[in-house]
Amino acid sequence: MSDPTEPAKPAHAGTPTLRDLRGLTQARIALGAHGAGLPTGAALAFGLDHARAREAVWTPLDAAAIRAALRAQGLESVEVRSAVSDRTEYLRRPDRGRSLAPESATVLDGHGPGFDVAIVIADGLSATAVALNAVPAATALAARVRRAGWSLAPVVVASQGRVAIGDPIGARLGAR
Repeated sequence: MSDPTEPAKPAHAGTPTLRDLRGLTQARIALGAHGAGLPTGAALAFGLDHARAREAVWTPLDAAAIRAALRAQGLESVEVRSAVSDRTEYLRRPDRGRSLAPESATVLDGHGPGFDVAIVIADGLSATAVALNAVPAATALAARVRRAGWSLAPVVVASQGRVAIGDPIGARLGAR
């Protein structure tokens, strides 16, 4: 058995091998083998990555913390929910994560006649990623929107929301 840490030798000059491709992707390729299974390091790395993914999917969005951070950056915000009742339904019924809950739809009414831009922060499949990145991204985007002279709707923080929940939110806010 060859050592996966050794540099790969192409079968034909100029033809990349699987090990050559390891540096080009995060995919799990050319991990090696130990009997019928994976080497211990590869199996442990997979287990850790799987646990991180499950945590990202099941960690709830802390909408209050995001709204407080937006407020600290001088951004007005509102909170809404999708038509999903819980995380299990969110995972099983993507269509409901794309729609606003009826009570949330009315929250958006009355925020003005329309805006050039609406920013929607939805938890999607990783509230962890949203917690780390949404406020800095929204702050940077809002600054560019203001420099361009465009009107900005209150930032909408949507729990249990899929990407397409931005469509009914934008429509309710009259975003252009």
